[in-house]
Amino acid sequence: MTKKINLFANLKSDFASGLVVFLVALPLCLGIALASGAPLFSGIISGVIGGIVVGYLSQSHLSVSGPAAGLTAIVLTAITDLGSFNAFLLAVLIAGIIQLILGFIKAGTISNYFPNNVIEGMLAGIGVIIILKQIPHAFGYDPDFEGDESFFQPDGQNTFSEIFQVFNHVQIGSIIIALISLTILILWNKVDFLKKIKLVPPALVAVIVSILLNEFFIQSGSNLVILKEHLVSLPVPTTLEEFKNIIVTPDFTAISNSKVWIVAITIAVVASIETLLCIEASDRMDAQKRYTNTNVELKAQGIGNILSSLLGGLPMTSVVVRTTANNTAGAKSKMSAIIHGVLLLVSVLAIPSILNKIPLATLAAVLLLVGYKLANPKTIKHFWEKDKIYQFIPFIFTFIAVVATDLLKGVALGMVINIVFILIGNSKRAYNFKVEDYHEGDIIHIDLAQEVSFLNKSAIKDTLNKIPKDSKVVINASATVYIAHDVLDLIREFKKIKAKDLNIIVKLVGFKEGYNLENSDGYQNTVTIEHKYNVLKRKLETIENKNIIFK
Repeated sequence: MTKKINLFANLKSDFASGLVVFLVALPLCLGIALASGAPLFSGIISGVIGGIVVGYLSQSHLSVSGPAAGLTAIVLTAITDLGSFNAFLLAVLIAGIIQLILGFIKAGTISNYFPNNVIEGMLAGIGVIIILKQIPHAFGYDPDFEGDESFFQPDGQNTFSEIFQVFNHVQIGSIIIALISLTILILWNKVDFLKKIKLVPPALVAVIVSILLNEFFIQSGSNLVILKEHLVSLPVPTTLEEFKNIIVTPDFTAISNSKVWIVAITIAVVASIETLLCIEASDRMDAQKRYTNTNVELKAQGIGNILSSLLGGLPMTSVVVRTTANNTAGAKSKMSAIIHGVLLLVSVLAIPSILNKIPLATLAAVLLLVGYKLANPKTIKHFWEKDKIYQFIPFIFTFIAVVATDLLKGVALGMVINIVFILIGNSKRAYNFKVEDYHEGDIIHIDLAQEVSFLNKSAIKDTLNKIPKDSKVVINASATVYIAHDVLDLIREFKKIKAKDLNIIVKLVGFKEGYNLENSDGYQNTVTIEHKYNVLKRKLETIENKNIIFK
């Protein structure tokens, strides 16, 4: 039974964090829409529904949903291929229905199979990408907003090449405002008298100070003025008719277009995977270690995408950047995500002209701190000290791949490496056998583990091939619960064919009747005594040799 949550129990902290997420989400909603080749307002619609509707329906306490940078390339290509944004909205509607179905068939449980080192590697990689992508904005170079999670960009640039473009577009005013904003954000939680002002989030203070400072530059005629193209750009409807024109609806006549269905399936799969990854990451961030029902999350995302498409919005996912900002700002419940959605709606309706005065350099400063907390060097040190192979290698490869490619490719690589390590681990743990422990005339013991799957077949086959002729071998399955048929066939063939050719005496112990392998009754005690005798004999010989050496 799910515990009932009081959404207003932590209103003070949730409002402060919701305000921070709103400040982070606003430019991202606009930028992702711009990079996707969609109407700018479509990004806002997606953000509002992701905050209010998905935020309410979801059981996640920290995750924040909205338009995702990871879908930018898919959306851009789809709109071009389908010929219109309206036809694309129909694909989003179908994708939402597919997600709803995935939730009902409990496909969300796949998230339980994402290893922690892959999740942490993904978060660290996204942290580095956030830092790299915000550096140009901090210097006053704002060519686009094409995303916070992808290396390659629609404009032909990439994360690194974009940074080098900064030197040709340096704006001193933006640098000053970015530095002042960073100073406020860093010192706010370190200076004693500022710590006491908990109601006011430092990001809000940074935004207000940056707006006032730029207004001062304008009034004084300074050459440090931050121009319009380096400020938030939000559509400002002046009449009801203009507002109506912003809203577009799906083109249902495109239902028979096979391309619409292909796009819908693609969006449903990619958006669901990104959401599940983010939910897993948000649960890892949660200080209270609360867990989210991922099946409910898929249903919430499906409903969100259906509503978003009907109102002309972009497809959405649970987004790591906004979720991290939410957690960092001190969110306690999903009320924070709902508040961020409400603020998005109110702001675009009531104060768009004021929002358009916010310098992008200030928002870059907020995200730079978010990126650092994600990519904290302590995380890398933690995995290195924990396990330099099985934990660190998948973590570091996921981290590098996310930075160099994108989120999904990075996670896929991390998962593949983990699977390879599992296969290696299984091959080593399927049985106990060390060839160097045995000498001529000894009885060779192969003790099978509790579970022996088909993954162990290759290693066991290799071991049996290395057994010398004229040997005595005991294969013990007393502790085994399950043995794959492939392995049973291998043992059966070895005993009946190869062992006879090489004059190898094979004794089977502890095999269940259902395996159809006859045990060697009465032999176990004999061979165990003989084995112990030979081991003891070698130890005594070793001791005698050492005594001779010391004498």
